[in-house]
Amino acid sequence: MLGLRNNQVSSELASSSLLSQNDFYGVFVKDLSKAKREVIIESPFISLRRLNYLIPIFRQLIRRGVRVIVNTKPLEEQDASYGRQAEECIALLVELGVEVLATGGHHRKLAIIDRQILYEGSLNILSQNDSCEIMRRIYSEQLAIQMINFVGISKFIG
Repeated sequence: MLGLRNNQVSSELASSSLLSQNDFYGVFVKDLSKAKREVIIESPFISLRRLNYLIPIFRQLIRRGVRVIVNTKPLEEQDASYGRQAEECIALLVELGVEVLATGGHHRKLAIIDRQILYEGSLNILSQNDSCEIMRRIYSEQLAIQMINFVGISKFIG
């Protein structure tokens, strides 16, 4: 497990939670509202419908000095109709003070809150609408930092 203490990691994974599209956002918003330093979200797609739901929370975080980082697909990798919506969403995020990154070939779905809570799975956090999805919530500083390093976002966040 890449240098992690196996017993602690096993315990953290065993106490993790599996969430469906039906219960993910309630748990996620509760965790977001408690963020103190940093929120990282990787979502390849962004929709106005989902973003409008999350913007008030992002606004509160930024007012409190929490750094919010979103990594998504570059506009040129999105189809035309979805790309126009993504462009509008990115403009809204930037205006709000969210740091937006665009990673080519990106299709990861994850979130990391204060480098302690890791969400990973199949749910596009910034666009999910009506599909059947899964996310795992893990409270683990070790696994959160491992993910930051594994996906290479560490070079953007310092």
